[in-house]
Amino acid sequence: MALHICDCSPLSNHHHPIPPFISPPSSSSSSSPKHSSKKPMPRAACLLLQRRAESHPPPNYLSRRSLGLSVVAIFLNGCLPNLQNAIPAQQLELQRYTDSDQGFTLLRPSSWLKVDKAGATVLFEEPNKGSNNVGVVVNPVRLTTLGEFGSPQFVADKLIQAERRKESTKDVVVIGYAERPGQGGLQVYEFEYEVDSTRGGMKRIFSAAFVASKKLYLVNITYSDKPESPLDSHTRTMLEQVLHSFDVAPLT
Repeated sequence: MALHICDCSPLSNHHHPIPPFISPPSSSSSSSPKHSSKKPMPRAACLLLQRRAESHPPPNYLSRRSLGLSVVAIFLNGCLPNLQNAIPAQQLELQRYTDSDQGFTLLRPSSWLKVDKAGATVLFEEPNKGSNNVGVVVNPVRLTTLGEFGSPQFVADKLIQAERRKESTKDVVVIGYAERPGQGGLQVYEFEYEVDSTRGGMKRIFSAAFVASKKLYLVNITYSDKPESPLDSHTRTMLEQVLHSFDVAPLT
């Protein structure tokens, strides 16, 4: 799994390849002599070493895939890898929403209102703050996987290009992008970026996309992030939970 973390200047993405862990050397070697001149270790010393080994087990070496997942979790949780497991959805005031007809599911803020909007499959807005919203769009495509369209970086570039084409956009900055597995190993791309707009000022946007059953699924989470009232950590955690929960609906 590849992960890019960007600094806060536009178009400043850098590769951070994830090196595989090196397995510990084998205890036996073909070059070792068959006979040793060393005296056998006393039984008392053997028991002491055995007890030390039991009290200090060897480290678990992560696979390349497990390491990648861990790095993605750290990035998407603001360097708090256990945050998702530590804070249940109920505490963050989230509830599950599933559209069985369109085939997707996600958590959404329980107090936000479902509203109708042309072009959106479903849209939830914060009461009295409609600019803070979670929207899902589902469209048919000829692709079978998101990887056929491009890498996370390629898709991120397309999203940024689309934002820059809007007349209301003053500036846009990529924060980061990543790939995570969904149901059944489904490819899910996630993105985070900031937009300075003439409509509402600074906004933080989280997006996720995947392809399933020849459909492109896209969730867009928009929240105000103005300098005078920046996005607080609790709200950010809630929005990240929504982002990470976006997936294909389980079969019933």
